[in-house]
Amino acid sequence: MTQPNTLFSIDSEGWCEQARKVPSPHHNERARPEDVSLLVVHGISLPPGQFGGPFIDDLFLGRLDPGAHPYFADIHQLRVSAHCLIRRDGELVQYVSFLARAWHAGVSCWEGREACNDYSIGIELEGTDELPYSDAQYEVLTRLTSAIQARFPAVLADRVVGHCDIAPGRKTDPGASFDWRRYRQRLNKN
Repeated sequence: MTQPNTLFSIDSEGWCEQARKVPSPHHNERARPEDVSLLVVHGISLPPGQFGGPFIDDLFLGRLDPGAHPYFADIHQLRVSAHCLIRRDGELVQYVSFLARAWHAGVSCWEGREACNDYSIGIELEGTDELPYSDAQYEVLTRLTSAIQARFPAVLADRVVGHCDIAPGRKTDPGASFDWRRYRQRLNKN
């Protein structure tokens, strides 16, 4: 678990020094690494509504066992990743360098610009649209966001959005259970 009240830092290779590193093969180089200007907050649980276990790591690493749960039969071949995952207990896991293009957004558009993976960072929160996210997740997300904004100054407050905002009608996460007001107030205090 991430230590409370520690400042987060991002090294020259684009890795958060406070994260557990689990490199995913599901990424590629950004056409313009200096173009990072959007942060996308997601929600994920595997199987749906269940927390803990190895399944999110397995999905992002391309090794999800389709026989482990009936839901996995439809998703085990997906080639997806996020830059980071924040687990319910506040553990921070990083799969892809922030300098690289993770495959988290899918078909997406923000302010008229498509292909959000090209210029965004994707952070997954272990959770669902219906259940509140944990205090530890808000704490780690706030500290991580501050570090990302320090490293990538174009990620302004109004360029921190939900997956639902870049893929409306297709995605709903992080859902109504995510308290944007609480998150933004915490960011303003940093």
